[in-house]
Amino acid sequence: MNTVKTGMLLAALTALFGVVGYLLGGGTGMLIALGLAVATNLYAYWNSDRLALSAHQAIEVDERTAPDLVRMVRDLAQRAELPMPRVYVIQNPQPNAFATGRNPQNAAVAATTGLLDMLTPNEVAGVIAHELAHIKNRDTLIMTVSATVAGAIASLAQFGFLFGGRGDERPNAIVMLLTALIAPLAAMILQMAISRSREYDADRMGALIVGQPMALASALAKIAGGVAQVPNMDAERHPATAPLFIINPLSGRGMDNLFSTHPATENRIAALQALAQEMGPVPPTAAPTPGGFTRTASSSPWNTGARRGPWG
Repeated sequence: MNTVKTGMLLAALTALFGVVGYLLGGGTGMLIALGLAVATNLYAYWNSDRLALSAHQAIEVDERTAPDLVRMVRDLAQRAELPMPRVYVIQNPQPNAFATGRNPQNAAVAATTGLLDMLTPNEVAGVIAHELAHIKNRDTLIMTVSATVAGAIASLAQFGFLFGGRGDERPNAIVMLLTALIAPLAAMILQMAISRSREYDADRMGALIVGQPMALASALAKIAGGVAQVPNMDAERHPATAPLFIINPLSGRGMDNLFSTHPATENRIAALQALAQEMGPVPPTAAPTPGGFTRTASSSPWNTGARRGPWG
């Protein structure tokens, strides 16, 4: 049902692109706008990872520069039966993380230095597993495309208001003003709805990948608290990327309403607590994985003795 819902929301977002074009330029404007929508989607498809990573000045790391983090991602990717994604670190004090990429073969995971410094290794693993769940579900492409289309709608509406025809060809001033105000808002609401519909699934799958729902629940609580206190200026400059993050980087408080990019953190934690009760105690020597096999805890980089720091 989430997949159907997401498809309908993306279709609505594309249709909104056409409506904006029609209001600003009639039938010709609608055709031009739909053509732009197709071009925007294609551009986002091929460049989604580069756009998101560049917006947040992410730096790629490897086993030499961030050995513990890279090993953790590799182990969790194996559990999730995914190709190894590229790993990035963002020099930002706000604790947060996101995944991006058009498919599992071209995916990337990025974590801020604030997240790596604030969370325990178990909690970092829960966050990474959540992001890998987004990759497995192909949410990264969906959310980046929706962000790009929503941004394009806002730009089209503003451009049409300023340069929409001349003389008799210029649309009604009231219609243009309402379009310029309402279209970006409607696009934002649709984009946020797409983001919210994917988070619960990623939480559940991520908890199953890491085998510790309460580690992810604890991480969400810490990240929400950190986001409320530490601003993310790159996210403020690129608000369309907010739905990519595990917690909305623009605000530490959210509600399950039209204007929230993410479900309320309290609701997500409650769902993970229910999953933990459903799973029961996890044996200390093994953790369940989506493929149905077990993996000994001794091979997990986050269950070693003293913490060395997740990026070496």
